[in-house]
Amino acid sequence: MNKRKPLILTYGAMCITLNVVLGTVVSGLKIPLLFLDTIGTVLMAVLYGPWWGALVGLLTNLVLGVTSSPSAIFFGIVNIAVALVVGFMARKFNFMKWYVALITGIILAIIAPLIGTPISVAVFGGLNGSGMDVIVLWLRASGESVFASTFISRVTGNFLDKIATCLLVMFIVSKLPYLLKVYRIGANKHAA
Repeated sequence: MNKRKPLILTYGAMCITLNVVLGTVVSGLKIPLLFLDTIGTVLMAVLYGPWWGALVGLLTNLVLGVTSSPSAIFFGIVNIAVALVVGFMARKFNFMKWYVALITGIILAIIAPLIGTPISVAVFGGLNGSGMDVIVLWLRASGESVFASTFISRVTGNFLDKIATCLLVMFIVSKLPYLLKVYRIGANKHAA
């Protein structure tokens, strides 16, 4: 077995736990426009590449689907997309630069709703039981379509969340011990 695999699998399990715990705590605290439920996915994608990050994202949604809400499974593809975008950005650019993390967060704030909105509309009629439903209902009452209302509310919610997530991961990775960053696979000279 590859010497790195136990480290990667351990990190993966920790990142799934990070997603579930932070997402649950922030949701329980009802902090508006902040979820932090993809921070483990982003961390794994920065450290070990897009495919390991995508696996963490998928497994996170499966765990949430089994333990808290079966509807989480539908959104696994959003978490996979987050990992792919971050992983490829970290390979191509220096993710430890604040502006790269910021731009990545902005990209995610648009891509995640583009993928999540059709799922939300098809499965839940645009509502998902969160505080963003108020925005959806208000926009619907003002004459917007279900899709537009859901998309606008999701972009609004994701803007702060994804930027904060990327900047937090940049900070976390900058504080990791050197040896943990040296043993990353699939990353180039820019990622750490």
